[in-house]
Amino acid sequence: MRVAVLASGGKDSTYASWWAQMQGWSLEALITVKIEGDDSMMFQLQNTEVTGYQAESIGTKLIRVISSGVENDEIDELENAIRNSVGNEIDALVVGALRSDYQKTRIERMCEKLGIISFCPMWHHDPELHMNSLINHGFDVRIISVSSEGLDESWLGRKITGESLAELIQLSRKYRFNLDGEGGEFETITLDAPHFKKSIHCEGEISWDGVRGTWNITKIHLST
Repeated sequence: MRVAVLASGGKDSTYASWWAQMQGWSLEALITVKIEGDDSMMFQLQNTEVTGYQAESIGTKLIRVISSGVENDEIDELENAIRNSVGNEIDALVVGALRSDYQKTRIERMCEKLGIISFCPMWHHDPELHMNSLINHGFDVRIISVSSEGLDESWLGRKITGESLAELIQLSRKYRFNLDGEGGEFETITLDAPHFKKSIHCEGEISWDGVRGTWNITKIHLST
């Protein structure tokens, strides 16, 4: 099976790329979408440039897709990019969707038009089990944006560890947000994973408006 992974650089798409390799499949490419606008219903906005370093560390190629972020256009822009770049080179697209029917149904329709299979290996995984699995398998996940009550600027740039996850669990119960961030409460990047040959090192700076904020990469490189 020849597959590409729709990669944002975050925890779920990185987990999906590892899962694909664990099946013994050939990972032909990471496909990342760069949003030119201020919002997207489908794709992560911040720090997607990390996917280039992930692709190099994994040993696969990166396909960059520029998207307007306009709701009715962005899936068509992705479809055209896949058709023109790897349309004849892959049998399936693997995505890290957890519970977003909006994302999953649009990806499935796109894949049907392209004549390839859509895989969502973590669909409806239990949030706490999923987050613990990331830690237990050695994923280095950092929070790079927060936009939920209960999550302040101290979380920006923070690594998800056993200790920080325990704190996050308590906050998610108190403030009733999704523990895995599936509702957009936070976004992540992944700096190391079991299938990376080299870890990623980066520095960043915090932008905080008193309610929500981001951790923006200023320097990034692979370990030597």
